[in-house]
Amino acid sequence: MTLDELKQRLDRYEWSDVEFKAARSDVPRDAYKTVSAFANTGGGHLVFGIEQSGKQFQIVGVADVDKVQNDFLSVLRGGQLLNRIVCVNESILDDADGRVLVFYVPEMSRREKPVYLSNDIRQSFIRRGGGDEKCTKIEIERFLRDAADTPFDAEPLIGISAEDCFEAASLAWYRRVYQDRNGGKHADLSDVEFLHEFGYVREHEDTLVPTRAGVLLFGCERLVRQTLNRAVVDYQRIAQRVGSEESEVRWDDRMVLEGNLISAWQMLAEKYTQLAAVRFGLDSATLRRSDDPPDYVTFREAVVNLLVHQDFGDSHRMPTIKVFLDEMQLFNPGDAFLTTPELLEAGSKEVRNPTILTAFRHIGLSDQAGSGIRAILREWRNLGHVPPVLDNDRSAKCFRLTLNRASLITQEQRLFQAQLGVKLSEDEARLFAMVCQKDFVDFKDAKACLAKADPEVRKVLSRLQVQELIDPVGGTNNGWALKGHLRKVLFGEPVDDNAGSPEGLVTGGSDQAGSPSASLVTGGGDQAGTPAPRRVLRVLTPAQEQILRFCDVPQRQEAIMAKIGVTHRTHFRNHQLRPLLESGLLVQTHPENPTHPNQAYVVSPSALALLD
Repeated sequence: MTLDELKQRLDRYEWSDVEFKAARSDVPRDAYKTVSAFANTGGGHLVFGIEQSGKQFQIVGVADVDKVQNDFLSVLRGGQLLNRIVCVNESILDDADGRVLVFYVPEMSRREKPVYLSNDIRQSFIRRGGGDEKCTKIEIERFLRDAADTPFDAEPLIGISAEDCFEAASLAWYRRVYQDRNGGKHADLSDVEFLHEFGYVREHEDTLVPTRAGVLLFGCERLVRQTLNRAVVDYQRIAQRVGSEESEVRWDDRMVLEGNLISAWQMLAEKYTQLAAVRFGLDSATLRRSDDPPDYVTFREAVVNLLVHQDFGDSHRMPTIKVFLDEMQLFNPGDAFLTTPELLEAGSKEVRNPTILTAFRHIGLSDQAGSGIRAILREWRNLGHVPPVLDNDRSAKCFRLTLNRASLITQEQRLFQAQLGVKLSEDEARLFAMVCQKDFVDFKDAKACLAKADPEVRKVLSRLQVQELIDPVGGTNNGWALKGHLRKVLFGEPVDDNAGSPEGLVTGGSDQAGSPSASLVTGGGDQAGTPAPRRVLRVLTPAQEQILRFCDVPQRQEAIMAKIGVTHRTHFRNHQLRPLLESGLLVQTHPENPTHPNQAYVVSPSALALLD
């Protein structure tokens, strides 16, 4: 953290990843609660030398820097007050108002949590909002389950016979799909032998007992309820748009699934099939018909992620799937072991229930471990929707995924981009649309938007900067925002269509419209980046769209008026021709001489791309 970054934080409030302490001459006792909270949650900066007055923070400095720093570090490394040795990164910032000590406390690995005080596990803390909260008994149990050496799903269930605890229909369906995908492999094995082969059944004192994964995957409903003590998933379909009054109070279809995971998948897939608008497809190479709906991969990966990665030891919260007309929301008890940026990286990843995940992967219902989120982002991008919202809540230890079906590049956004005066690639157009929508994006947002590797994402961000469309904000790679003048144009007051013609747009009382303004990027002022006032079209009228399509080759004004069926020349100039010229969608064949006797009008390349 630099001094400038610190002062930006002081102007706002304590965030979930920053805590301020005065610590003028001594380390306050509650600083170690913050260490526990940061280590157990997502890490953060603990800053000494900041005093709070009301809701304001100000730098007062640490009076005895050496003493405070040494006292604090010796406790962290001593292993007496805290149950773990916590290694922090420390730095000193010099300000006119005093010296500030900054300690970055990293998040501990899942096997080292919880970090607690005074040899009392009940003195475990988590970071929630801008404060430190003592963990409840349930929250401590969640930490301990995740810290276990043996995955929770691999534990044997002693006292249950493997001979009569499985549901025949679920196991038969699974084996049939498995053998179809694997050339009849293991077809000669009995059911128990098949389950033993993959670790769903284990030997214990000369008997075969099911593992927790075996029961959760294939168990009879009675045994699943006893093992899980809650439903596998609560599915709700709400035939309303998100945010409508009706969507808050009722559902139109609901299933609380209490059977095993295989039957849950079958029932959820059946619900999806009933709702999906299936499109017929034909593979040009194999000539085989494909009936998968366009969002099937996203649905599959999202639902399988929910079924597979939930915390099955958490009996207090139930996974939910809410399907609205315009959005699907999935909630899962159990956070991912990795941070959100790490989830977006390629490669296999550590997961909570590896045995259950492998079972789904063997029948083609999941990619390799840890790649499901990337598949969701990639498929949702290909469908043109706004990027999925990932909320990996480390403090509440839960995961939320929101899939909104709205288009990222709307018709209004396409029209705006066509007026920029620059050519954008598909990735550039998509990321620029997201910046316009959110007004600020960080690298994680950009990566989720493009669903590509880091170097490719940075290349797109760099290209948008070079084209004067976005600016870096808050230091290197902290984030990017829309260029100042573009923000003013996009969110500013609309131009009055009934206002008089600006000087120079209609000259000498002629019927000819004047030359178009400069692009939105370079502007029309004395310097680049200081654009003159100009029109930005928010929507094309039917007449304007007809004009653009007609002017794919140069056309005279009289021909255009005849095409759209108007006779009033002044009204035509003010309400049809002038807006198209000002926006750069239509250009003159003789822009250097607006009154040229052979003046004609032709669609610009960007407008042609828009129409296509």
